[in-house]
Amino acid sequence: MEGINLAEPLEKVTAFVIRSSARGPELLLFEHPYAGVQLPAGTVEATEMPEQAVLREVAEETGLTDVTIRAYLGAVDGAFPPTARFTLTSTPVYARPDVTSFDWIRIPRGTMVTANRHAGAFTQITYTEFDREPDPEYVSMQITGWTPDDALTDGLRRHFFLLEFTGQTEDRWTVFTDNHHFTLFWAPLHALPPIIPPQDQWLTWLDKAALLRITNHNGTS
Repeated sequence: MEGINLAEPLEKVTAFVIRSSARGPELLLFEHPYAGVQLPAGTVEATEMPEQAVLREVAEETGLTDVTIRAYLGAVDGAFPPTARFTLTSTPVYARPDVTSFDWIRIPRGTMVTANRHAGAFTQITYTEFDREPDPEYVSMQITGWTPDDALTDGLRRHFFLLEFTGQTEDRWTVFTDNHHFTLFWAPLHALPPIIPPQDQWLTWLDKAALLRITNHNGTS
């Protein structure tokens, strides 16, 4: 399919926020009301470095600011279906492959969509919003329309960071962000709850040597 932007991957960050406790290192997770248990993560803005983005995303998604980056764990380029695209900018969705057609909705930067077909300098995309909590899960919203090719990329690079929290907080609390109420909680690393795919695979990036340094520094086991 034409209309693929190979030059500029979208960058995202994932935060492994750790605190030390009497029961050992604990990992910060949150429960999304419609998508299950997740790690703090988000999109790097166009004017940011990944290090800035991961601190901002942690503050926005968790409300925590007493966090310090302890280690950069590396980055990986995502492997996605050939029809997968990501929005590089907040972009209108047009009714036709023409900027003079109506555009009742915008899709924010960092959104994953499916490319259906190409016409001129436009790609027809579909965005699908799921509710994954019920059984069976279902599609709660779906948008199909045309976006400019230069608003899309087929590449995504994800950066992984280990951060330490040194402040005081409840074991569970709620934050309203991104139009949702997220329930944050600390989970022992040795007994993590099921995390949604593909985030469950991200746990392989946790640096055990860096975790040991944090644990020893705080005098816990």
